[in-house]
Amino acid sequence: MFLSVFEMFKVGIGPSSSHTMGPMVAAARFLDRLRGAPFTAHGLRASLHGSLAFTGVGHASDRATVLGLAGFRPDTYDAEAAEESLTRIRSDHRVTPQGLAPLAFDPARDLRFDYDRSLPGHANGMILSAVDAEGDVILQEIYYSVGGGFVLTEAELAQGKDSDQGPPVPFPFQSAAQMLEMAARSGLSIAEMKRRNELSRRPKAELDEGLARLWQVMADCLERGLQGEGILPGGLKVRRRAGPIHAQLQAERGRNLTAPHVINDWMSCFAMAVNEENAAGGQVVTAPTNGAAGVIPAVIRYWLDFVPGAAPAKVPEFLLTAAAIGGLVKYNASISGAEAGCQAEVGSAAAMAAAGLCAVLGGTPEQIENAAEIALEHHLGMTCDPVAGLVQVPCIERNGLGAIKAVSAASLSLRGDGQHLVSLDACIETMRQTGRDMGHEYKETSLGGLAVNVPNC
Repeated sequence: MFLSVFEMFKVGIGPSSSHTMGPMVAAARFLDRLRGAPFTAHGLRASLHGSLAFTGVGHASDRATVLGLAGFRPDTYDAEAAEESLTRIRSDHRVTPQGLAPLAFDPARDLRFDYDRSLPGHANGMILSAVDAEGDVILQEIYYSVGGGFVLTEAELAQGKDSDQGPPVPFPFQSAAQMLEMAARSGLSIAEMKRRNELSRRPKAELDEGLARLWQVMADCLERGLQGEGILPGGLKVRRRAGPIHAQLQAERGRNLTAPHVINDWMSCFAMAVNEENAAGGQVVTAPTNGAAGVIPAVIRYWLDFVPGAAPAKVPEFLLTAAAIGGLVKYNASISGAEAGCQAEVGSAAAMAAAGLCAVLGGTPEQIENAAEIALEHHLGMTCDPVAGLVQVPCIERNGLGAIKAVSAASLSLRGDGQHLVSLDACIETMRQTGRDMGHEYKETSLGGLAVNVPNC
């Protein structure tokens, strides 16, 4: 099992990695298939199923699908060009992706939200089709957006999740127990084992540059969020709060009577800044998803700004450690809110952040595993119930509390020697079982919880 740090952390756009980035990635993959097909298509059709249908409008799934079929990709997304393209498509009723002849596509007619039929492989399913001049289907593929921007075809899902076809890596741990055993045997940290796995697949310069870019995009997103003002799109009229809170905290800095718990406000403010940017459709890094994108950058920013001895040069160690933990969660359970609720998103992010912070604070592999377990354990059972299908309420504040839990978990683990009752493996398996047993109303469908008890306008 090998999941790269660049699979766990992807540069993309808001508001959702599974509902926005996923459909766009799926559409790009379908266009690639069409480019290699021996026939010429006349038009395209798309249908969204399950959670993609129920919360698709709030998550901009329709918009992402249209743009994906027009040739846009999350990692190279140009917002201005996208707006121009959408206007043109709605007027001309065709898309013009590079390398293909113009294809008929009227979003009002050819993009369908199917609320009645869920696809069997995953809650986030979509069907993309190419048709001839008579409207007959000549190419069709089922795609599943399985969380964090990961997309699998129906066949790929059937073959086994996250199957790795690359050459062997030196430390192929599939569980936390194996990870700790390999660390003890090699004398290496979790981050160093992860680094060596990465270096078996790519040059050192590429790895270092990629890690630097991930943190830069995270930091830039956080900073934009702190400067943002106004009302978030979507109709709930949610005000951006990170900027005003940050201004208050800066004004209070240096006062002798500031309460110690105010540090929690800084962490919440940092996380909320990222998720407000995500809600506005800005550029973010999946960490491991868009809905949970604020936790890890908030904890890193807290560490850099407030912890003595913190240094930007150690951010790669944080990210590599976090990615190792995130890979275990994804491989053995889920990082998808539509599959396992918010425990799989903010819970996973908090576990990753706790592990990363523990690592850069000098924690042993055993303490790092303990930190991740503490953070995940205390998100177990958390539902995904976005009001109006938007990644705003309760998602934005939830990231702030996830960051606070992550820091507390890392601190608690460092007070011990790493020995504890509940293993990270047991906690991940519990999360998987809890997600399996959770009603679909609480898994990103906006059919239960806060989504039905809070007015949508």
